[in-house]
This record gives sequence, C-alpha cells and structure tokens, in this order.
Amino acid sequence: MDKRILIIIPTYNEKENIEKIITAILNICPSSHVLVVDDNSPDGTAGILKSIQKKTERVHLIERKGKLGLGTAYVRGFKFALQNGYNLIFEMDADFSHDPSDVPRLLKAIEDADLVIGSRYKNGISVVNWPISRLFLSYFANVFARIVTGVPVMDLTAGFKCFRNEVISSLDLDNIRSDGYGFQIEVNYWVHRKGYRIKEIPVIFVDRRSGESKMSKRIIWEAFWLVLRLRLFIIFGIRKK
Repeated sequence: MDKRILIIIPTYNEKENIEKIITAILNICPSSHVLVVDDNSPDGTAGILKSIQKKTERVHLIERKGKLGLGTAYVRGFKFALQNGYNLIFEMDADFSHDPSDVPRLLKAIEDADLVIGSRYKNGISVVNWPISRLFLSYFANVFARIVTGVPVMDLTAGFKCFRNEVISSLDLDNIRSDGYGFQIEVNYWVHRKGYRIKEIPVIFVDRRSGESKMSKRIIWEAFWLVLRLRLFIIFGIRKK
C-alpha cells in the first residue's frame, strides 16, 4: 500500500524559516505532504504559506485566531490527518532544530514500530548550541519524567516524531490539553499505556537557526505537574478508553 505521509508543523512567527523548511522536506521526502498550523503569526507566516500553496498541492494550512499553543496545534493537525486518511503522521518544528534529512530515517524505523521518536538522549546527549543550564534542565526533566511515569523513553519531551495512523486514532484527543513539554510527555504516556511499540532513534538537535524560542516557565511548570498527575493515574489504575 502506498503510504500517505503528513508532516505537521506548528508555527508562530516563523517567516524566516518556513519556506526553507518546507522546501527541504518536500525535496527530501517527495511522497510527503506538509500541514502548517499557524497561530495568527503577526510576522506574516501564513501569507508566505499561501504563496507556497499556489505552487504545490502538497502544502496545507490551518489558520487559527490566536496564539493557542503547541499542544492544541498538534491535536488540530492530528484530526486533519485522520480526516484525510494519512497513514503516517509526523510532528516537526519549523526552525531546523529537527533536520529534514532525518525524515527518511524515521520512516525506515516506523516499519517495525508504532511510534518513532527522534531522540536527543538515546546515545548520550546530542544537542548543539544550547546553554548548559537549559541542557541540564531538559536532560534531568526527562530523567524525572521517565522515573515518575514509568515510560521507558530517554527523550520524553522530544518533538520530532512519526506515528502510525492507528496510534493517533486511539488517543482521546479532545482530553489532551497540555502544552509544550507536557504535551509530548502526555502523548507518549498514553501510547505506552495502550501497549504500542515505541522506538527511539538518535538525532542531533541543533538550536533554532533564527527567530525566538517559544519556551516559557509556564510550560515547564505545566509539564512538572502533569508528570505528577500521570503518576496518580498509575497508582489508581486510571486508563483512558
């Protein structure tokens, strides 16, 4: 069966990167489509996307009315993927921190897995251009989340992933409301609890080429409390249908 591939990219003020990343993806993976979920970027990101759409039918755009967050952007993208019959569904950032040349590696790995994660911590630490304080925060946050949730994944907060359609369709998308790091942890948790096969492959994560990071203290604290809540689910045997 010919696999339909959708790569979901959430954006907010990514005009400096968006055309370059889409061009790279479409060239490296000619069978893929790209869906950009834009949160009303004031820098005109959506306008650039509309120009690209005039040249190709492989690029899709969902415009939202405000800055609604990474988690809800991916949920919206997941629903689009399910509605349009895509077999393999990617999460990917717009800023080249996720290398488009790694997309074929994730596609190869998904052949015997249900979720593939491009991992920064699978083989040691593979992060470039982060200050040591942020690197320590990310690494030890993943250690904490892994121990507390019991999910055997080294990089629970990674945002470079490939899912099979059936994994996404099994999730209760309307009840996933966490954002940023928390969203990634929560999705991985439920995928693991449902018994799907998760595989990590090492990638080199390079901090964004241009633009500003969307990370905030609110996102970090949200992830911390989410991990504790997921632990309570384990203690009390709570499972989502």
